Amino acid sequence: MSMQNYYLLGRSGLRVSPLSLGTMTFGKDGPYGGVWGSTDEVSRALFDRYLDAGGNFIDTADLYTYGTAETLLGKFIAERGGRDRIVLTSKYSYNSTTPGDPNAGGNGRKNMVRAVDASLRRLRTDYIDLYLLHTWDRITPAEEVVRTFDDLVRAGKIRYAGLSDVPAWYAARAQTWAEAHALTPLINLQLQYSLIERTLEPEFTPLAQTLGMGITAWSPLGMGLLSGKYKPSEGRLQGEGRLTSAVGGDKMGLFTERNWAVVATLEKVAKELGREMSQVALNWVATQPAVGSVIIGASSVKQLDGNLAALDFTLPPELRRQLDAVSTPSSVPFPHSMFAIPHQFDLQGRAAVGDKPAGYTSPVFAGPPATVA
Repeated sequence: MSMQNYYLLGRSGLRVSPLSLGTMTFGKDGPYGGVWGSTDEVSRALFDRYLDAGGNFIDTADLYTYGTAETLLGKFIAERGGRDRIVLTSKYSYNSTTPGDPNAGGNGRKNMVRAVDASLRRLRTDYIDLYLLHTWDRITPAEEVVRTFDDLVRAGKIRYAGLSDVPAWYAARAQTWAEAHALTPLINLQLQYSLIERTLEPEFTPLAQTLGMGITAWSPLGMGLLSGKYKPSEGRLQGEGRLTSAVGGDKMGLFTERNWAVVATLEKVAKELGREMSQVALNWVATQPAVGSVIIGASSVKQLDGNLAALDFTLPPELRRQLDAVSTPSSVPFPHSMFAIPHQFDLQGRAAVGDKPAGYTSPVFAGPPATVA
């Protein structure tokens, strides 16, 4: 893999880089901008470095630093030029600019149309390549969301659509509704995925592979726990990362026995490869089934260069097995737990005579299902 290789996102003709530049840190506005946001100058340096490295996939949202991230991106793109080369992603759902207006948030049609127009103004562009529902509001019907996405595509305001942080059943409902009514199909699922957050695998991986939605993974470094700043060999809280600050890894539920075991194995594997822990963690996510791109963020050009180098090597099978083993969730959700139990009889009630052919199925769930050609 390299940044010079572009992959189709889901079941579409849209080619994207295997690493996407996340812009949640662009700007200092809003509650999170004050904690880990970057200045305009640093943001511009990260933007230029990513594009210079061959990247073309940039992720933002109207929520990020309360619109400042989009405003900065619009300025940077206008000054640099080459808008058509960039695959620009933005998202809507949160009410960060109009408090008190009940229709300036959520997933409904009125907010989606309002939000996309506001994002287009901030981004200084007349279209967004990939537009996503940011977070499920637990209210709006999937049919309304899909129909509005289709209207925006027909109006030329967006090129493609997708979903972020929704239940698997909702994504399946939305995609099958789009297919049944010849509406714009969804090509992307944006979800949290890392060595310490693998719960999406039983449902979302096969869903994405079956229904044609490439996964873009956010927080691939486990909220920073896998960044290399926290090494068990040196004391678990070594470093000046944000997890030791007021944000607190303990408050976020990250400092668990299982997670520290993952970090320890990651540190061991990274040393054996002569690579940074963050690079190994990113490489693992980028090469998982159904993953179309991995969203990376950085607070400096040096950090970004380190992340970009995550594609420069191949993770050996034995070392991958070590990471898989230590990070596999301790329990598998029902009904997948049933499939991990050997059965005496097959589904037709006849005595089982042996395993299915290789590649057809696996008797034990141990990570993502294999991709069958």
